[in-house]
Amino acid sequence: MTIRTLAIITSQAFSLVNFRGPLIRELVARGTRVYALAPDYCDEVREQVVALGAEPVAYRVQKVGLNPLRDAWDTLRLAHLLKRLEVDATFGYFIKPVIYGAFAARLAGVPRHYSMVEGRGFVFEGRWHELSLPRRWMRRGVAWLYRQALARSERTIFLNRDDTLYFLLNGMVERERVVRIHGIGLDLEHFSSVPSHTAPIRFVMVSRMLKAKGVYEFVEAARRVKTRFPEAEFRLVGPTDNHPRSVPAAELRAWHAQGLVEWVGRAKDVRRWFHDASVYVLPSWYGEGVPRGNQEAMAMARPVITTDWIGCRDTVAHGVNGFLVPTRDSEALAEAMMRYLEAPELIGRHGRQGRRMAERFYDVRETNDRLCAALGVMGAAPAEVPQMRHEGTAWQGEGSA
Repeated sequence: MTIRTLAIITSQAFSLVNFRGPLIRELVARGTRVYALAPDYCDEVREQVVALGAEPVAYRVQKVGLNPLRDAWDTLRLAHLLKRLEVDATFGYFIKPVIYGAFAARLAGVPRHYSMVEGRGFVFEGRWHELSLPRRWMRRGVAWLYRQALARSERTIFLNRDDTLYFLLNGMVERERVVRIHGIGLDLEHFSSVPSHTAPIRFVMVSRMLKAKGVYEFVEAARRVKTRFPEAEFRLVGPTDNHPRSVPAAELRAWHAQGLVEWVGRAKDVRRWFHDASVYVLPSWYGEGVPRGNQEAMAMARPVITTDWIGCRDTVAHGVNGFLVPTRDSEALAEAMMRYLEAPELIGRHGRQGRRMAERFYDVRETNDRLCAALGVMGAAPAEVPQMRHEGTAWQGEGSA
């Protein structure tokens, strides 16, 4: 069936521009009418979505928490909206749009629904024996909902190896419905390679200021490094918010005042901060997909220090384009940082390798081809169905450090 009209369903309006913008533009160019459904439009984002060629549509969803009655009511309202729009297919990303979008599409009689899992999220963090009883029930409930929703999806798109295997091995998705891509794709001309920055050597982290993103580990590593290399600089770029695990703004300002790290808050154009960085750092233990910041840093020829963790490990070949460190280990993180301070020539070498990897894996044009193929849009190459094995990062470069 040719998809002439598609409803893209998300729980965060800004992501339609930041994460799905190139895909929307490509779908429109291929003749697909795109409705962009989000619950939190502002005038600026609405205008940006229109500029992409899509039609912004507001709907209601409770973005966080599980409230069965509220979620059921929101699902019925979404089904009514989809029926009125008369779309050929729906495409949900983020947890509630994936799960309740699939149910709403079925209720509305939409012929096809597609899902993208961009990370497991908070509910799947932690080992089973470490969880409280309420967290165990929540995980079981969400796993059951995923199983039901993904059985109603034509294709489920994953970004990293670990999530693909986790959902397969736990019976949450059928293998023949799975497609894996390497990330959401980047405009490699927009994120272009720039010369390495070594005077001073500056470590930069671009992220929401969440505990699970590794903010405390970054700050503690900075404290350790400065005892040996007081000239090294450290910068945090990103907003704090009302998330229950957000780092308090007062604490960020206190670190800034101490001269330990510089906190610059939200950035409209992150390229400036990558340009001034020597090394990009993301010590995350969050439920990542494939961290966009890692990809952007690689595209701009910056080495990456990140954790040997879900999604993060997909971006780094240890000693080739950066270093992998254990999660929640500020000492190991500090040691990786000091490798670059002790041997600054690694900064340029690893950065060049990162750019080559970005060109191989993260070109948005190739990613859009794979996504359009997964969505069954005309004029696309066949989608890749991954093999059921967990290989390491396959990359050969100039050499390792």
